[in-house]
Amino acid sequence: MTHTFREIIVGGVLVAPFLAYAAAALLIVVALRPLLRTIGADRLFSHPSIAELSLYVIVVGLLTLLF
Repeated sequence: MTHTFREIIVGGVLVAPFLAYAAAALLIVVALRPLLRTIGADRLFSHPSIAELSLYVIVVGLLTLLF
C-alpha cells in the first residue's frame, strides 16, 4: 500500500508534507512534556533530553506511518 502525499501550499510555495508532520509532532511532544514530568518520567532516564528527542522521533514516525 502506498501513500499519495499531498503537498501543502503556503503563499504559492509547495511545502513537503513531512514538515507538517514534524510541526504536528512538535506540538504533541510539547503537550506531553508536562504530563511526563508530573508522573516522573524524567527521573527514569540518565539523559532526559535524549529521551525527549527519541519521543519526538517516534511521534514523527507514527504520524508519517499513519497519515
